[in-house]
Amino acid sequence: MQYFEDFKEGEVFVSRGRTITEADIVNFAMFSGDWYPLHIDKEWASKTPFGERIAHGLLVMSAASGLMPVTEMAIVAFYGMDKVRFVGPTRIGDTIRVEAETVEKKDKGELGGVVTIQQKIKNQRDEELVLATIKIFIAHKK
Repeated sequence: MQYFEDFKEGEVFVSRGRTITEADIVNFAMFSGDWYPLHIDKEWASKTPFGERIAHGLLVMSAASGLMPVTEMAIVAFYGMDKVRFVGPTRIGDTIRVEAETVEKKDKGELGGVVTIQQKIKNQRDEELVLATIKIFIAHKK
């Protein structure tokens, strides 16, 4: 288990990959209620600058969350996100991965502290898709 004390500023983690499928996009649209045609209408999306359907930004963020080793961390709570930017399209068939760097630690007292992670979600061509600062409240060792 990785506790607050175990995180080191400058430490980098690279996740395994996960391919985004058409089924992911349809299921996310159903779950979220986001039926914007850029994601679900092939003909409409073909006339956009992307030329095809692309994944919802929040779908990509959600899939990336599942690529992080959260079960290995002593997480108390998800603390928040800052500076989220969707800088490139995630296309059907793209395989995403997360490159995460610990950039800051702030002790918050007896329970633990906040670890700030700079996250880059990239595809198989090493293109940046999403940039975000993630904050996680991590427990102290007892």
